[in-house]
Amino acid sequence: MKKYIKIIIPLILICIAGLTIYYFATKVKLNSSYVNGNTAGNLYNAGLFCESDGEVFFSNTNDNGRLYAMNLDGSNIHKLSNDTAMYINADKNYVYYVRNNNQKITSQTFFSYDRNSLCRIKRNGHSSTVLDPDPCIYASLIGNYIYYLHYDTQTATSLYRIRIDGEDKKKIKSHYLFTCNTSGQYFYYNNPENGQLYRYDTASQSEALFYDCNCYKPVVLDDTNVYYMDVNQDNAIVHVNINNPNPVVLTEANIEHYNVYGSLIFYQRGGDNPALCVVKNDGSGFKELAKGEFCNINVTSQYVYFTDFVSNKEYYTSTQNPDTVTALQP
Repeated sequence: MKKYIKIIIPLILICIAGLTIYYFATKVKLNSSYVNGNTAGNLYNAGLFCESDGEVFFSNTNDNGRLYAMNLDGSNIHKLSNDTAMYINADKNYVYYVRNNNQKITSQTFFSYDRNSLCRIKRNGHSSTVLDPDPCIYASLIGNYIYYLHYDTQTATSLYRIRIDGEDKKKIKSHYLFTCNTSGQYFYYNNPENGQLYRYDTASQSEALFYDCNCYKPVVLDDTNVYYMDVNQDNAIVHVNINNPNPVVLTEANIEHYNVYGSLIFYQRGGDNPALCVVKNDGSGFKELAKGEFCNINVTSQYVYFTDFVSNKEYYTSTQNPDTVTALQP
């Protein structure tokens, strides 16, 4: 009997140790602060690039939009998943994205069953998990929750949130809101009915008017500097400091897409003379970067990435000194 006990006890201890290791290895690591998963400008532009802790996670158009990672300078490119990814977010442990398999990726892509699932994967590409199998789009990470648009046949498009471990799934609004512009515990959005700029507090789940304007796809920086497409001025881009409201029109009208990085605004001019352009946040320094129709303007600290709307080819230029445009071939 003593002989068997000597064998059984070590086996039990080994099993306990193994289960403990497995538990901590598979347990989802929650964030200790209101980390934000990507920038407003990137998420408005389909979230195809996401810079986080020295890495860039991106949708590789040369490989059917599959999820890749690379260094900030474009080196060390490697695949993380065979999923076609958009609305990419990241924290120190995971990458979150909308799986958009078998579709051309554009910021206008909408829902489709079995394709637009909300997913989580470790930063090293291991342990892929589906958080919401229903059609999803416009996902934004705020702390330990992802806020996103959810579609089902009963309620159509609604604003949902879900915890990053896949628990506590909840409908927040019975209609759609863009949750792209996050800052700490808040996200900012244009009211779909009148264009007024609102701020939603995810801690108290309350909202309040932030700035009275008629805007579309606002970008709020430092809770004071606001950029938006002015609906009353045919979507010209406007900059205003709400502490001293004196809106400055930065561009001509008919802007289709834009992104903000520091003091620079990158945008797609529509109309009869379409082009990708850049201007400073005081309206000076205008430069035409490339003629043609471009979309998906995504910005990192090193490069601005954008897609030819017709050919779906990707290009980039320097963020700090935008000038020469180069084809992206990762």
